[in-house]
Amino acid sequence: MSSNPFDEVPVLPVAVPFGVVVFVVQLALLLRGRRFTWPRVAVAAAIAVYAAGILANTVFPIFLYPTSSDEPWAPALALIPFHDYELADALTNVAVFVPLGVLLQLLMRRPRWWKALLTSAAVSLTIELLQLAAQKLFSGGHVADVNDLI
Repeated sequence: MSSNPFDEVPVLPVAVPFGVVVFVVQLALLLRGRRFTWPRVAVAAAIAVYAAGILANTVFPIFLYPTSSDEPWAPALALIPFHDYELADALTNVAVFVPLGVLLQLLMRRPRWWKALLTSAAVSLTIELLQLAAQKLFSGGHVADVNDLI
């Protein structure tokens, strides 16, 4: 008998190492760019925790055994903008990305709004692509949605 009754990939063994890798990469970039300060290290730690949380909440659950193709299941990709999109979804997306914009500005030597905007857009696109990959490969529990990217 399986010790995982829901046959899901456990979140913590993936999210915690991911957060550690994000933190180590940021430290290396700070050291290489001669921008290492303790306040920036604290911001890098906050970004690492934030990144691990975003991964855990947007990509998981990932199921170990995909559903068969003959079973009804929600689509893996929603491409129609603003179709079946609610205000609560939009507010949640804004609330999720505001901390990223603030943290990125604190981490940069010369903060530029457009750099934070491009980075946030890249993070959002990455999340949607990960959701699509998880859905297609492992019957992930989320749907990649163009509205989330917008």
